[in-house]
Amino acid sequence: MSDAVRNILRFFVIILLQVVVLDKVTLQWWLQPAGFPVFIPLVYPLFILLLPFETPVWALLIIGFITGFTVDVFMSTAGMHACAAVLLAYLRTNVLNALLSRNLSDYVNQSPSIKNMGWIPFLVYSGFLLLLHHILFYSIELWNLSNIGFLILKIVASLFTSMMFVIIYLLLFTRQSGARV
Repeated sequence: MSDAVRNILRFFVIILLQVVVLDKVTLQWWLQPAGFPVFIPLVYPLFILLLPFETPVWALLIIGFITGFTVDVFMSTAGMHACAAVLLAYLRTNVLNALLSRNLSDYVNQSPSIKNMGWIPFLVYSGFLLLLHHILFYSIELWNLSNIGFLILKIVASLFTSMMFVIIYLLLFTRQSGARV
């Protein structure tokens, strides 16, 4: 299967998982202000994280916007996901360059994975970018810092569950031989 078809299928599967299943999963908290749920697990950024190394930044920005906008349409969030996804897409190449010992152009026809990067660098890569994504998204969502504790709780809880889904995805869709899916 070609990389383009694989990425298109991955896009639809991850978006469907996000808007059909995970959008309905919320952790309710007894001290939540104004009826907000503490968090909704956000896994759609995984699509951007798994795009091939050689994807140019301009294409990442467009793909990030389309991905975030698609989630915004289904979740009625008025551009918040698009904004956070574009930030993630913009920073992705710089984070990869900082983490990898080789130049990104050395990874021809490959995507970020545990096979190419190892567990720790991949988890640092995905965790750092997801943290920045969640900080921006939840800061926009709450739009004030009067309850900074609640904001931090939302970010940490969502980051933790998002990273759990990233690990589950890696375990389910990475073949033992090291081939990527």
